[in-house]
Amino acid sequence: MEHWHSLSLEEVFEKLGTSYEGLSEAEAKLRLKKYGYNELRETKKVSPLEIFINQFKNVLILTLILAAIASFFMHETIDAALILAIVLLNGIFGFIQDYKAEKAIEALKKLSSPRIRVIRDGKEKEIPSKELVPGDIVILAEGDSVPADIYLIDASNLKVDESALTGESIGVSKKPGKLEKDVELHERKNMLFKGTNVVRGFCKGVVVSTGMNTEIGKIAKYLEETEETMTPFQLELDRIGKKIGFIVTLICILVFLVILISRLWEHKNLDDPDIILIPISLAVAAIPEGLPIVVTLALALGAKNMLKRMALIRRLPVAEALGAVDVICTDKTGTLTENRMTVRKIFVDNTLIEVSGTGYETRGNFSKESKNLELLLKCGVLCNNASYQEEGKKFKFFGDPTEIALLVSGLKKGIRKDLLEKEWKKIAEISFSSERKRMTTIHSRGNEVIAFTKGAPEVVVELCSKIRIGDKIIDLDEEMKRKIIKVTNQFGSEALRVLAFACRPLGSRIPTEDETQLEKLVEKDMIFLGLQGMIDPPRKEVKKAIEDCHKAGIRVIMITGDNKLTAQAIAREIGIDGEEAIEGKDIERLSEEELRKLVERINIFARVSPIHKFNILKALRDNGHIVAMTGDGVNDAPALKEADVGISMGIRGTEVAKQASDIILLDDNFATIRNAVEEGRRIDENIKKFVNYLLSCNIAEVLIVFFASLPLLGRSFKALTPVQLLWINLLTDGPPALALGVDPAAEDILERKPRKKDEGIIDNKMLRDTAFTGFVIAVLILTLFFLENPGKNLIRAQTLAFTSLVVFEFARIYVIRSREKLSFFSNKYLILAVLLSLLMQFILLYSPLAEFFKVVPLTIADWIKMLILLVVFILIMEIYNRSLKRI
Repeated sequence: MEHWHSLSLEEVFEKLGTSYEGLSEAEAKLRLKKYGYNELRETKKVSPLEIFINQFKNVLILTLILAAIASFFMHETIDAALILAIVLLNGIFGFIQDYKAEKAIEALKKLSSPRIRVIRDGKEKEIPSKELVPGDIVILAEGDSVPADIYLIDASNLKVDESALTGESIGVSKKPGKLEKDVELHERKNMLFKGTNVVRGFCKGVVVSTGMNTEIGKIAKYLEETEETMTPFQLELDRIGKKIGFIVTLICILVFLVILISRLWEHKNLDDPDIILIPISLAVAAIPEGLPIVVTLALALGAKNMLKRMALIRRLPVAEALGAVDVICTDKTGTLTENRMTVRKIFVDNTLIEVSGTGYETRGNFSKESKNLELLLKCGVLCNNASYQEEGKKFKFFGDPTEIALLVSGLKKGIRKDLLEKEWKKIAEISFSSERKRMTTIHSRGNEVIAFTKGAPEVVVELCSKIRIGDKIIDLDEEMKRKIIKVTNQFGSEALRVLAFACRPLGSRIPTEDETQLEKLVEKDMIFLGLQGMIDPPRKEVKKAIEDCHKAGIRVIMITGDNKLTAQAIAREIGIDGEEAIEGKDIERLSEEELRKLVERINIFARVSPIHKFNILKALRDNGHIVAMTGDGVNDAPALKEADVGISMGIRGTEVAKQASDIILLDDNFATIRNAVEEGRRIDENIKKFVNYLLSCNIAEVLIVFFASLPLLGRSFKALTPVQLLWINLLTDGPPALALGVDPAAEDILERKPRKKDEGIIDNKMLRDTAFTGFVIAVLILTLFFLENPGKNLIRAQTLAFTSLVVFEFARIYVIRSREKLSFFSNKYLILAVLLSLLMQFILLYSPLAEFFKVVPLTIADWIKMLILLVVFILIMEIYNRSLKRI
């Protein structure tokens, strides 16, 4: 039943087969078997073995495994072992990072099993909340978490914080009673929902839905049905892998056929292993073996840097995706704002006073002093059911956020509730209700009794006949009433929630003990004291963070369950263009095409449901945007999973939101996103550098092996062996490529526009660049190879080609970085990496390892030849770079 709110209590009891006495224990056990535990179904955990296996689901890796198998059957055991070792190493790196991320998430979970008061067999008892079943009668009080979806039986002064579910920042008053069927979720005043919190009062209710059948459960179920999206970078790597795999297969088949036909034409022995080994060499040359490892390590290092800056990466490729984000969709409550109501303005003694400070910080100043300011603040502190505990120099608050705001404004003036209540003892209360729109408490001090009232200004003003201004108490005339309402409206236009305050001396005793008569006798002829206007304020750092996002070409959109006026006021304060805003109910009337047009110009969406959020994000992504979504509530979870980058809050975030997200902000600080974007862009730029570097090297290797294998000089040659190619691609290319991955960010990195979704890391410019560079390197090295007469001394020719390729690739690093005017000495890790790789090459040439790699020591004359060609290469590349600048 989805419309419990539209039924009467009798109808609910009848449908659930229950009563005021609750269920019997026997019936409760039967229902527990039928409905299961009152828990949200956890997403299936990925086992360590699955995490490890996932590292090998990659076309490039699978191609290498096939090359290793082929080498093994050709009795090239060393080649096969080295290829498999590299594949395994890549898998281990990826596994370690992904496993750490999963463990970090588990550590963030709060494993608790709360207990709840229920009535069974007519008796009150406590049971674990997970054992609740539909039909149970539950009792809740201030501070309790709502354990299931509940239909109210009765309630007293009940207020519930539903911000985690609906996004509504202000506590919602609840009361029993049948409602219309088409009432929206946030307006169902007769229902409590699982995952929300009671902030005031107490109630009794009947459980109507548990576990996955609750409103939260529906969202969790929706998440299970939502496929996890691949980041643009993952998609691009996948495309590159498939393209390289396809090209490698074609080239290998072509070379195999050319060699086979030439052997048959020349009537030569077909047992020559080169018929198979040369195509294998081509496969190894074409595949950038170092790319998966370098990408994984670059992303892991980026994730480590982000963790230092309080952003936990749950999915490694997302670290790069952040750099391409061009839209951030963010919830308001608790993300852009403190989720803590704060008094900003006061009207007292016919004057306006501004109050500084944010959230529940008790330090703050008043812009002016006023005769009756202290009395107004005392009224707000005494007519108040919120409380606090002092913990060192800080206060921990309990209760309704609105009432906490009044306690905090009092503390800023040194007015403490605990001390004030010792002086003014509370003797009676006339509770707030949505009909009365006010609350009154009565206090005594010796023989003096006084009533304090707070409530909606238009209501409180009508209870007053006098107003206190300075030392005088004067008549509250119509002109002054109009001014009070005008100030109220002015506060409201600034999205301030306004409360009015009044008092009435009652002489030496309370007028009656009869609570039903107390309201009539006390709440009249009161003295108006003033107004307090409050708002859930923006976080201090948010405005600067949003300003940086705008400079970086990133649009920030506010998506909230709160009302439009409040959302627009907050937007103005933090720098989001909110002149035009739209509510969720308006979205429902739009077609998909209309919504796609709308999201391009609207930056504020108010009163939205989870489905609205999901549709907004889908429209943005359909328009080609790379979207990040921030949120902490259950209502954010579907959108977090749909977004290219889902960002949840580590402290306030619900477990559902954390599980749906890609990144967790450990400090709940929106400004951390700005730092994460900067890190993401640095990763993005550096990945471009080392992809450029590695691909140009691999193109050169393919061309060298391919042209040497053609019988142009009467026979085919294996210019480079598979093991030599692996050495180059991993041990000599790897460290410098990895060092490129930690290049510092450019100073203007957050002033550049984000990369477009269809642009890709490997664009036409990079393809042209890598192809030209690879061709130049191949021509120069093949010249050296054939001048060495490989027909007579193949190993020496191979050694020259092998070592020349290593040296040329180091020169390639200089060429790439010189374009960005980066000094070679600006990256100490790069210097160390190049020196390390050169050292390894020398050790290989002049040690017993030479035999395993089928190389011979080089003479000084050999090195001079290489250096001459190296100078030629650098000159050609300088001419090429300068010609590009002219285009």
